[in-house]
Amino acid sequence: MFKRIDQDNRPRVQILVDGAALEARQGDTVSSALLASGRDVRRATAVSGAPRLPYCMMGVCFDCLVTIDGVGNRQGCLVPVADGMQIEIQKGKREIGR
Repeated sequence: MFKRIDQDNRPRVQILVDGAALEARQGDTVSSALLASGRDVRRATAVSGAPRLPYCMMGVCFDCLVTIDGVGNRQGCLVPVADGMQIEIQKGKREIGR
């Protein structure tokens, strides 16, 4: 559904998503990089486990929650990627040690 335009010449950065390397572009948010990757990046809600994808992309809906560098419940649509960033797709409620 989402793909990068051919003219996107921004510098590339590497992030890790659930332990796998993923190429992003400098200036991407975590959510936009995940959507552009073409991978299944649906998270699971804490109560029902319903699947969610980034929706509003402006910090209103909270459907883009991910764990970034060990800190859970971060809104991926508001956080720019950084080289070496480690991202985990949340599966239910984020708890200490998980």
